[in-house]
Parts: sequence; structure tokens; C-alpha cells
Amino acid sequence: MSNAFDWRAKAACRDKDPELFFPVGNTGAAYQQIEEAKAVCRTCKVIDACLKCALDTNQDYGVWGGLSEDERRSLKRRAMRARRTQNMQMSV
Repeated sequence: MSNAFDWRAKAACRDKDPELFFPVGNTGAAYQQIEEAKAVCRTCKVIDACLKCALDTNQDYGVWGGLSEDERRSLKRRAMRARRTQNMQMSV
């Protein structure tokens, strides 16, 4: 049986310090850390599965699938607005 985290065995981050992907804050040194984590993500073969997992399991913290916490929140908001718009159009 598979689970949401099966992709991790193939992830580029598997041999990296997990702390890299969980910076404290999003300015200054934390911003640099976020960029370093994203650089690892850009080399990863399972970046899409990682992002899907983060979204499906509501991961609020850290860099997942090449996106920061703020970027994932923004992506979720855009998707929610698109669904609402689609639902409103369908009900007209």
C-alpha cells in the first residue's frame, strides 16, 4: 500500500539536513536559507509529488516542492478562488 510520502526515497533532499528546509521567518538569513532549499528542489526528480503531498497534507511550514510557506498559501488561495468562480458560473 502506498502513502503520500512514498516519493521521499527519490527526493534530492533525502541526504540534506532537514533544517535547511525549515527556516525561521522569511526575511534576512531565512530568505537566503529558503533560496538554498529551493535550489535543492530545482534539482529534484520528484518535485511535483513533493508539492502535491505538501498541499494534500496541509504542510504549513518549510519549503516543499520548491515553494515556500507563503507561496503555497498563495497557490491555495488562487485555487480556492478559481473553484469558487467555477462553481458560481456553473450555477448560473
